[in-house]
Amino acid sequence: MIVTTSIIPSFLETRKASEEICTPLHTEDYVVQPIVDVSPPKWHLGHTTWFFEEFILAKYVQGYKRFHPDFAFVFNSYYESVGKRVVRTDRGNLSRPTVKQVYEYRNYVTNALHRFLEDNENDNVLDLVEIGIHHEKQHQELLLTDIKYILGHNPLLPAYHETFNEHSKSLKPKTNFITIDEGVYQIGHTSTDFCYDNELGVHKVYLHQFKIADQLVTNKDFLAFIDAGGYRDSLLWHAEGWDWIQNNNIESPLYWHQIDESYQQYTLSGMQPLNLDAPVTHISYYEAFAYAQWADCRLPTEFEWEVAQKYFDWGHRWEWTESAYLPYPGYSKAPGALGEYNGKFMVNQKVLRGGSIATSKNHTRYTYRNFFHPHLRWQFTGFRVVKDNQSHKI
Repeated sequence: MIVTTSIIPSFLETRKASEEICTPLHTEDYVVQPIVDVSPPKWHLGHTTWFFEEFILAKYVQGYKRFHPDFAFVFNSYYESVGKRVVRTDRGNLSRPTVKQVYEYRNYVTNALHRFLEDNENDNVLDLVEIGIHHEKQHQELLLTDIKYILGHNPLLPAYHETFNEHSKSLKPKTNFITIDEGVYQIGHTSTDFCYDNELGVHKVYLHQFKIADQLVTNKDFLAFIDAGGYRDSLLWHAEGWDWIQNNNIESPLYWHQIDESYQQYTLSGMQPLNLDAPVTHISYYEAFAYAQWADCRLPTEFEWEVAQKYFDWGHRWEWTESAYLPYPGYSKAPGALGEYNGKFMVNQKVLRGGSIATSKNHTRYTYRNFFHPHLRWQFTGFRVVKDNQSHKI
């Protein structure tokens, strides 16, 4: 059971952390939206604030006065049942409200909710605050990845922060494969800790024996795939993936730049020589699949990943799986607007497991199911491979 005295520090810490992520930014950085999938930092700060105002303060605080009558329209994201909203592609046109007003909005809502929580014992409110905290943690990761895309597509390639280390883990020279025996295994979230509804519906799956890599595919591994002509061999790709690389002139992972016959990589600390021992990052599902084909391997299913995760060190990159994002048996989405949080997206997406160096602390767990469309790669995405036989190239 959640108690008020424990959730207030977590709420305040989460609110502070979002603002600390934005500390290195200049005012001009807050408004840019280079592509539809990337939202301006200012919008993230406002949207996470709207969530608390819309679902808690406006509903449970008698006589609550909204900070601004138009902010629900500006900062709603995809909640159709809540009301009208700015079209996603137009978020970068919001020169108003100003950055200063957005921070004033954050302070207003944070202080109002803090005061309310000090005298509240309503379990429904506490549950909503907990969801709001984890919702904001999700947007903290999006803040970092969106900031990287904004700065990484600026012609000057400015650094976000010179000390930000994206490659806190260098991988071993040799990948080993862990054998997982065939059998029936339990999948899904079983503890009383927080989880999203898409992790519920504990169920059994049967798995054949498989061997899974004990570490992620490295830049060195992926460079071998490139040098072997992987991006030019149509037989390695799904038809949709082949069309994608042809139509978009994709020849390497996102943020790789070939300079004087060698690769450099844009990172949040600026341009760096490609670290061959670091996990390959900013990879689409299409690219992960093609690499696995070339290596005579395959991607793990999300169930194989969940069963095997205790044998390897995960959490450095979101890991693509071969599994479609579908509901577990017995899945039931929440009533009302919060039911739109996960269930409406269970189509045409792939599941990713683990977490990344951009994931906020105390936010991920081994049952966490992230999901993206197969072509997306602006997140810190990587992958590991599985083999069912002895033939492989890594």
